[in-house]
Formats: sequence, structure tokens, C-alpha cells
Amino acid sequence: MTEFVTRFAPSPTGRLHLGHAYSAWQVWQAAERAGGLVLLRIEDIDTTRCRPEFTQNILEDLAWLGFEWPEPVRIQSQHFDTYAETVADLAERGLAYRCFRSRSDLQVAGARLGPLPKHEETRNLDAGLPFAWRLSMDAARQALGEAFSQLSFTVDNGGHEIVTPVREDKLDDFIIARKDSPSAYHLAATQDDQLQGITHIIRGEDLIDAPHVQTVLQALMGWRRPVYSHHKLIVDHEGKRFSKRDRSIALHELRAAGLTPDDLWKRLGVA
Repeated sequence: MTEFVTRFAPSPTGRLHLGHAYSAWQVWQAAERAGGLVLLRIEDIDTTRCRPEFTQNILEDLAWLGFEWPEPVRIQSQHFDTYAETVADLAERGLAYRCFRSRSDLQVAGARLGPLPKHEETRNLDAGLPFAWRLSMDAARQALGEAFSQLSFTVDNGGHEIVTPVREDKLDDFIIARKDSPSAYHLAATQDDQLQGITHIIRGEDLIDAPHVQTVLQALMGWRRPVYSHHKLIVDHEGKRFSKRDRSIALHELRAAGLTPDDLWKRLGVA
């Protein structure tokens, strides 16, 4: 078995754009240098925005770029029961709680608010209000004891591995599931990294803080800790990073315009 297993994990909420192509190039190049393997994962837990046709578009675009991956591709929406079991386990251990507060509520409070009083929780359930399951950092501290203050993860900084302590200022109670979805990003991604044997994670610097909270989850669940690296984000002529929300030029549009993969790599400055 290879000692270097990484993944490319797009979310099918739209078409792939140049930013995705650049990120994919970083992932496959890292695996090639290490003589490793890239797994493709479709992170489609957002049931309101993800669409099957976008998943098919992703497969077509990546194949056009010349990337290859082993089958089967892991489709997260096919494994909601697996994530739900983990959420239930965390809740039973007193590490997760139901929260009816919105993100804006938490920001206004300016601090972790912790679980609701039992009477308020029951009232909100009776009212049919939406809730989320949050991982409690206070409960995690109690569960891990002294080990909590010693948590760390490894970052590959240009071939030099650096042990990075988990920072308290990066930790807040975070959502692991919602009433209408059995999993949220941090739980699904971290659990899949464990299940798929991921040893290295290469992703954009917009997720540079993610290892702090994910390391806590890994420690609570006894999961392995991969090595992380974060590449720069490419930007457009206005200095804005490419985004689906901003309707950045999609790869299929460039293909329709007659560009080849070599043209695209030159455009991104990696050829």
C-alpha cells in the first residue's frame, strides 16, 4: 500500500472553474512527486445546492484535464447513515449538543454559548424550530484532559514538516450536523479521511484554520491525523479569488471556446 494517499474533494454546487483546476493540479502533482495516490471524493452533503448533474460535470472536467483516479468515487450523500452514527456517538458521550442559535446569534454573543437550558431546548423542539448538533469544546477539554492542551497537527511547508500546536483562538463549538442534514463539513470530511486512509491533505489556504478544529475531532474519535499543506489561491484580474457564487468562468466554457488543457495550464502559470 502506498504511504502517500491524498484526495481531491469538490462540492457539486456548480461547475468547476479555474480555481478548482489549479487546486486539482496541486493535489495530483503532490501525489506524483511522492509516488502516491489521489482519491476523488464528491462532497455533496449540502442537499439544497448540490445537484447530480454537477457531479457528472466534475467527472467530465477532471477527465478532460487528464487526471485519473481509482473507482469507486466516494459520494458523501450515499453515506449519511455513517455520519449520523458518529453524531449519535458524540452526543451519547456528552460531546455534542443540540443548538437552536444561528451563526449570527453566536457572533453577537462573541463567545461559545454552550448548550441551551433543558427547558428552552424542549420548548424549541416543541415549536419545530430548526436545530444543529454542535461539538462542545468545553466537553472536549474535559474528555481529553491534559492531552487537549498538547494537541497538534503536522504541516508540510515546502518539504519541511512542521508540528503546529492547536490554537485556542481557532476553537469554537462547531456544527457537526443539522436537523435537515446528517452531517456538516468538518465531520464528514474528517471521517472520510479516516475511512479512506488519507495520509496527506492538500487544499487552498482559505481552509488554513480547518486543521485546528478537525484535530480535536480526530483526537476524540481516535482517528489518524494526516499531514496538511495549503496552497495559494489564484485570483482574477481584480484580485478576487475564483468563486462559484461570483459566477467565475467555468471550465466547460473554456473547453467550448477551444482551449486545450495545455492552454489552461499555461494560463495558470503551471505549464
